[in-house]
Amino acid sequence: MIKVYELGHSRAGDKGNTSNVSVIAYDAAGWDVLRRELTVERVMQAYRHVAAGPVTRYELPRMRALNFVIENALGGGVTISLAMDAHGKTLSYIMQDIALPDQSSHTGR
Repeated sequence: MIKVYELGHSRAGDKGNTSNVSVIAYDAAGWDVLRRELTVERVMQAYRHVAAGPVTRYELPRMRALNFVIENALGGGVTISLAMDAHGKTLSYIMQDIALPDQSSHTGR
């Protein structure tokens, strides 16, 4: 198993009740693993405790990036949620901790 943080870094943001989390690969080998293994299903499973979904994945191959739009993820939105830290920016840590099967010879960063 390999963690997403070993293959790339993340950026996140929020708008209303939707979180936007991207993963940008460090290199081509990491991009191959992320593109193959970081699925909508894996992301929804990781966010199941904070999001009802759905999750939409967008590929940006020239940037070696994946962008995930996670709906119903912020308890109704930052301004109305009772959660201590409902901001979408902190949700990138969940993405970084997802474990992926590693069938490549990638050694991480």
